[in-house]
Amino acid sequence: MSVDPMTYEAQFFGFTPQTCMLRIYIAFQDYLFEVMQAVEQVILKKLDDIPGCEISPVQIRKCTEKFLGFMKGRFDNLFGKMEQLFLQLILRIPPNILLPEDKPQEMHPCTEEEFHLLQKEIEQLQEKYKTELCAKQALLAELEEQKIVQAKLKQTLALFDELENAGRDHGTSDFRESLVFLVQNSRKLQTIRDNVEQEGKRMKIS
Repeated sequence: MSVDPMTYEAQFFGFTPQTCMLRIYIAFQDYLFEVMQAVEQVILKKLDDIPGCEISPVQIRKCTEKFLGFMKGRFDNLFGKMEQLFLQLILRIPPNILLPEDKPQEMHPCTEEEFHLLQKEIEQLQEKYKTELCAKQALLAELEEQKIVQAKLKQTLALFDELENAGRDHGTSDFRESLVFLVQNSRKLQTIRDNVEQEGKRMKIS
C-alpha cells in the first residue's frame, strides 16, 4: 500500500485514497475466499457421487488452501499494479489544480509571519467575544432581577392604592396621615402590651 498521506486528496474526497484502495482490496479478497469455499463444496459433492473414491475431504482442503495461496499471490501482484495506477492517475489531484476553498489563499497570499499574526488576532477576538458574552449574560441576569423587583414594587403600589381607596370609602381623606396615625397607634399598643406583660410577671412573682 502507498505511504504517501495524500492529505490534499483526502480534503477533496472526504476520505484518503489509500483507505478506498484498502476497502477494494478487502472486498476482492473476501470474494476470492467465498469463491474458493463454494468450489470446495462442489468438489466434495462430486466426489461423494463417485463410488470407491479414495480422496478424503482433508486432502481436498489442503489442495484448496494451496490453490487459494497461489491465487492470492497473483491477486496481490495484480492489485499492487492497479493500486499504483489508481493513486497516480485517478485518485490524485494534479499539482496545478487548486481546490475552490483554497482559491482565496492564491488571490491573497501571506507570509508565515503574517499567518501567525492573523492567528494571534483571531485568538484575541475569540477571548474578547467570550468576555463580552459573559458580560451580556451578567446584564441579562441583572435585568431579570430588576424585572422581579419592579413586579413586586407594582404589587406594593397596587396594595397602597387599594388601602387608600378603602380609606376614602370610610371617610379618610389623606391616606398618608392615616398610615402615620396607624403606625403611631400600633406603637402605643405595643407599649401597652409590653407594660401588661411586665405587670403580669410581677403579679406572678409576688
